Amino acid sequence: MNDKKVILQSILAQGILPLFYWESPSVCLEVIRTLYRAGVRAVEYTNRGAAALDNFTMLKKTLTKESPDLYLGIGTIKSRTEAEAFIAAGADFIVAPIINPEVGEIAAKAGLLWIPGCMTPSEIYKAQEHKAAVIKIFPANILGPEFVSSIKELFQGQLFIPTGGVEIEENNIRSWIKAGVCAVGLGSRLISKEILLNENYELLYEKTMVALTIARSVRNETKSHS
Repeated sequence: MNDKKVILQSILAQGILPLFYWESPSVCLEVIRTLYRAGVRAVEYTNRGAAALDNFTMLKKTLTKESPDLYLGIGTIKSRTEAEAFIAAGADFIVAPIINPEVGEIAAKAGLLWIPGCMTPSEIYKAQEHKAAVIKIFPANILGPEFVSSIKELFQGQLFIPTGGVEIEENNIRSWIKAGVCAVGLGSRLISKEILLNENYELLYEKTMVALTIARSVRNETKSHS
């Protein structure tokens, strides 16, 4: 079983967590291969459609052979049944839009990183009570970087990843990292519907390189000022 710390370090090192769902298994595989080619080593596939489990099972089998240093997590896990099914399929980490303590317990038993979604200080406290090492701030575009700036002193040392509406734009990513997040979740702003429909992997590669470069340079800049 993969070490939670190793996977967390992969997410922190890249500074972004790409996430997506698509029905076509071949397109899903090419998307992840493209992300990998750009330097991504942790990806969240989301449980947002009927084909999610079959696709995930195929992706995990193929990528374990092709890219053994790639960690494939599963997102949008709200129930025990979903958690158990995707853990059996080989999920490396579990992401959720909500806090379901049962899912947290199942992840802990399997030795997996669990990243629940929170929107309020009370939810963050509840997630901490259930030993969430990383917390997803969701929806990020509604809460904004000011939310993280305002609450981070209450939860010192807690790692946060905002997801939902984060832009691949230097000022936006800078504002999040300066607010105190450890990485940013990038969904449709990175892996857009147009890219998926047109199978435009070169554009995806270029956008991923831009996102990785911005995240790393902003983090280095923040470190040198701290």
